[in-house]
Amino acid sequence: MRVLPDVPAIDKTFDYLVPDAVADQVRVGTMVRIALHGRRVGGWVVEDDVEPPAGKALKPLAKVTGWGPPPDVVALSGWAAWRWAGRRATFLRTASPPTAVRGLPPPAPAVPPAAAVGADPELVHEAFASPSPVTVRLPPAADPFPLVAARHPALVLAPSLGAAAHLAARLRRAGRPVALVPREWARAAAGGVTVVGARAAAWAPAPGLAAVVVVDAHDEVYQEERAPTWNAWQVAAERGRRAGVPVVLLSPCPTLDLPEPLLLSRAEERAGWPAVLVADRRRDDPRSGLYSERLVDLLRSGGRVVCVLNRKGRARLLACASCGELARCDRCGSALEQDEGERLRCRACAATRPVVCASCGATRLRNLRAGVARVREELEALAGVPVGEVTGESADVPTTAVVVGTEAVLHRVPHADVVAFLDLDQELLAPRFRAAEQALALLARAARVVGGRAEGGRLLLQTRVPDHEVVAAAVHADPGRVAAVERPRREALRLPPAAALALVAGEAADEYVAAAPPELERLGPADGRWLLRAPDHRSLCDALARTSRPSGRLRVEVDPLRA
Repeated sequence: MRVLPDVPAIDKTFDYLVPDAVADQVRVGTMVRIALHGRRVGGWVVEDDVEPPAGKALKPLAKVTGWGPPPDVVALSGWAAWRWAGRRATFLRTASPPTAVRGLPPPAPAVPPAAAVGADPELVHEAFASPSPVTVRLPPAADPFPLVAARHPALVLAPSLGAAAHLAARLRRAGRPVALVPREWARAAAGGVTVVGARAAAWAPAPGLAAVVVVDAHDEVYQEERAPTWNAWQVAAERGRRAGVPVVLLSPCPTLDLPEPLLLSRAEERAGWPAVLVADRRRDDPRSGLYSERLVDLLRSGGRVVCVLNRKGRARLLACASCGELARCDRCGSALEQDEGERLRCRACAATRPVVCASCGATRLRNLRAGVARVREELEALAGVPVGEVTGESADVPTTAVVVGTEAVLHRVPHADVVAFLDLDQELLAPRFRAAEQALALLARAARVVGGRAEGGRLLLQTRVPDHEVVAAAVHADPGRVAAVERPRREALRLPPAAALALVAGEAADEYVAAAPPELERLGPADGRWLLRAPDHRSLCDALARTSRPSGRLRVEVDPLRA
């Protein structure tokens, strides 16, 4: 047997003998323990029936741990290592059960095919009839369940464990055998079930696969933040391609990386988006801060209002009221923010100091960019009602009628009458090439909180660029408006998907970039980071695979989200 050790520094295989006593337990994918360089380590069997090197005495396997990834997933790990410039062990670790599995339960009994209740039969047929991946542009308020349940057994990915559990429960109520992974990994490996999970479920066992369905395929949570930065919908799509089964990607706002979408009728799409109000702030008095007249009216309307501002703290940019100097850290030069303890704090290096201008010694600072905590105080004074605050670190969701928070509030508050984006320009004008897609995804998430036209919810967009394509897309319930502007822009700038990018960072970045093949275009360095560009992913990934990794800290991020 050929074994790949689960050792980060080793990316090669070794041959071992299989003792007769465990021969019936060992197959491709089995998790084992081996003796390697004087110690026992874990690993996976990646090949069987191999011819050992002539004249070498092989050691036996030290132990059989249990079931591991199925052979198709083991093979897929090699493709992923090439696609995202990583090590196979990283992917096999994700594909392995959370605890040792000694045996599998019996497979679930077959169930008769069922019609996709509530779905347009023509849409279902068109989505699942294509031999290549298909994107279906479902508006935010549309129910994805009819398409999720259209084929069995399927592999279904959801953007969160909570969403996966909800879909699994609905499938069970519909009479479908289900395995919710990673908890029910062994049940998934036994077969006969629809496998449901979040990002890591792209690597779950799914024997007898009949279809792949990815809910909210545009969501960035499907991309692993740690290197290698693999993307779950792309892994699932490759699994579907290799298995020869339909791959259906659902999204209210497909990114340019996704296949061209199938569209619902304009009436259906409009009904799935809420009414959108735009507060044009170009002529507003700057002293009014983040609060337009339209916002004030909504705050005092009596309904539940969620205000979104992606800035934590009381103040994120401060200047001296006397001399105008920005409040900056003495140690690293970064901007200082005001914390709850009425001190200035540096987010970059955690240094703190009293509220004193380092230039002139004055103690009064002007707030140029308020954070969520400060906005909560100002909203309470403005609306005359208690205002709750939600960030990613919040333990509880306030029950107040008005809530302000970072985008985490859109995942914590299940329903509201109004979602107001206090500073949408922060999202629209972010210094990232994917900023427009990311802003539209945020609006789609907010649309789910208030519901479609029938529910009467509203989005309020406060902006100084009301003619931006993202604003127009939300107002007209037509996400294609963003793609129509973004595609030629990306092509002109040679940005994905018109090209393929890899971000290289770390102390060994310069040496790695110098060793990369000359056909890769080098951009940088900027802040110690390089970008490597190629015409397509095949050219990029082939070149990265030929580049040896030097010693030292190195991060290679293929398809960077925040470049």
